Amino acid sequence: MNDFLLKLIRPDLAFSSLRDFLELGGDVLLAIMLATFIMWSLIIERYWHYATAQKQISKKVIGGWNERSDHSSWYARRIREKLISEVKQSSERGLIYIKTLVAAAPLLGLLGTVTGMVEVFDVMAITGSSNARAMAAGISKATLPTMSGMVASLSGLFFIAQLESRSKRAIRSVEDQLSLS
Repeated sequence: MNDFLLKLIRPDLAFSSLRDFLELGGDVLLAIMLATFIMWSLIIERYWHYATAQKQISKKVIGGWNERSDHSSWYARRIREKLISEVKQSSERGLIYIKTLVAAAPLLGLLGTVTGMVEVFDVMAITGSSNARAMAAGISKATLPTMSGMVASLSGLFFIAQLESRSKRAIRSVEDQLSLS
């Protein structure tokens, strides 16, 4: 336990532990880490957007609609659709990329599994036996990316559902406030 706390306090030990983990998992683990970093950057950006810019966009759209004198003609209905579409576009921007990264993380983990097992079979072919010590590196490269891909995907799954819910709520709120009468 003290060793774990020491690694949290000292960045050089944390960096060396991360480097060791990446070496055990192979090159695919680096791709999973990069995809996870991008995914979380996008998630944080969306939360920032909903906390700041989305409210301003909604107020601007609602204010523009309320300034109009005509709310019931065919032309006014098309303008209302356009305003709702602007809010929707702003609210949903980037969500597809987050969904894609959530879906791609387990697939990258599976790629790591395949490359690790290929390494195991290479060791078996070179040594001519099934020596457990010789196959250990390949087994590690097969299991760590799988676990990491699943953890990365699960970490984003909850948040993408929450972000989609926020987006739908923001769109519904604007739709409700743009009266047609």
